[in-house]
Amino acid sequence: MKKEYDFSKGKRNPYAAKLKRQVTIRLDSPTIDYFKQMAEETGIPYQTLINLYLRDCAVKGRRLDMRWKRLVSGG
Repeated sequence: MKKEYDFSKGKRNPYAAKLKRQVTIRLDSPTIDYFKQMAEETGIPYQTLINLYLRDCAVKGRRLDMRWKRLVSGG
């Protein structure tokens, strides 16, 4: 291994902007179990499945319906 390398003719990675970033996210156990089960069925790592699902939601502009529904009392 050399002590120094010449990077003067090096090129920046054109895909660097598309690389994944590590983040901390809190998920409940049933959610993790769901993706781990899907990972076993598909052979795709569960973190990759979560990323694919979230990316699909972002690309399609999906939004949660966060409105509260009134309960109708029975009498």
